[in-house]
Amino acid sequence: MDFNNHNTPVVARVSPIYILPSLFTLAAMFCGFYAIIQSIANNFISSGIAIFFAMILDSLDGRVARMTHTSSPFGAELDSLADMVSFGVAPAVITFNWGLYKYGKIGWLIAFIYCACAGLRLARFNTMAASQDKRYFIGIPSPAAAALVVGFIYICSVYKFHGAIYHVLNAIMTVVAAFTMVSNVKFYSFKELNFQHRGKFRVLLILLLIFALLLIYPDLVIYGFFVVYTITSYIIFLFRLKRKRSKLTIVKSDNNN
Repeated sequence: MDFNNHNTPVVARVSPIYILPSLFTLAAMFCGFYAIIQSIANNFISSGIAIFFAMILDSLDGRVARMTHTSSPFGAELDSLADMVSFGVAPAVITFNWGLYKYGKIGWLIAFIYCACAGLRLARFNTMAASQDKRYFIGIPSPAAAALVVGFIYICSVYKFHGAIYHVLNAIMTVVAAFTMVSNVKFYSFKELNFQHRGKFRVLLILLLIFALLLIYPDLVIYGFFVVYTITSYIIFLFRLKRKRSKLTIVKSDNNN
């Protein structure tokens, strides 16, 4: 009798489930779900705060996993699913409930485009993570895109900005954020930011001023950061694209000569 059966099925190794980082990830997902519920109740201030906490928790789960050496494929997949809920579905539903519903089919189509682009952004990030330059993201990260969309709604709700113009701006912001997620624009990741290097005294003064404004107008400063982050990234991208085309033109002219 042959006990050395080579046809014995191989049992796949199950990825371990680490509790601590998974709790942070699930908490971020809960914040996204809670933001959706609050938007249905027309409480957009709470929705904005919930998305903000989701962003904080999303930035912590990976760091906790690395610090405790509990990174796993399961955690990475769970993080992507949580990001889809908190920064894909939630902003789409919030922006629709706030004003896009007024545009009928066009409104929910814009909301779906944002949701779809968030899913495409996360899928592309997962497939390119191993080969991508850690200093940059290709396309705006989904948390930053969510901050642009939901942050605008939060600011309008807090400061009582009403009117058709703000709903138009909301639709434009949603479309811009959606397509920026799947664009080839590079966004600095801040992963290699070093606070130990020497800097000029005026840089310290600027940072002190920003910190003071953050204490006085936290919502405006935080939202302003994401707006400036997006605009600056586009400017740098266009500048590099122009410089690259100029180099190609020079090379072609040299070859023709």
